[in-house]
Amino acid sequence: MSPDRVLLGVVAAPHGVRGLVRIRSFTEDPMSVAAYGPLSDESGRKEYRVEALSAARGAVLARIEGVADRTAAEALRGLRLYVERTRLPATGEREWYEADLIGLAAVGRDGRDWGKVIAFHDFGAGSVLEVSGGMMLPFTDEAVPEIDVPGGKVTIDPPAGLLAGREKENEKEAES
Repeated sequence: MSPDRVLLGVVAAPHGVRGLVRIRSFTEDPMSVAAYGPLSDESGRKEYRVEALSAARGAVLARIEGVADRTAAEALRGLRLYVERTRLPATGEREWYEADLIGLAAVGRDGRDWGKVIAFHDFGAGSVLEVSGGMMLPFTDEAVPEIDVPGGKVTIDPPAGLLAGREKENEKEAES
């Protein structure tokens, strides 16, 4: 995947019989998934012109040019939709695109190497940062106090109790 492209959404499912689809949008305003011009597939070779119609139940109801029936819409299920980074607005102070943080080193305040940032999730209670090795922590100023994109790292401070079981496992492994 090119760092010059950003994932904006994924086709989740068809809607109805006239070719409409539900798109899980990763934009701050879900309807903005269609606001940056044509989107492309993961390879960057095929373009899709998307018209966002409405937002409901965590998804955007949309029309994709050339998709006229449920069968064609079903064939797009799971399609990841990307945009060229140059078409996105610049970020403000203490703002980042999640794509810019994927792959950064996750380092504890004490200097401990926790791995790399591998994903972000939102299960309904706010954004969660996932670090290699399976650790997930809230993406808040308290748990992730510093982000240094040019330096290639995020500083993490896991909440007390989050790692209680893991700390004991790590101690046992170190003793063996």
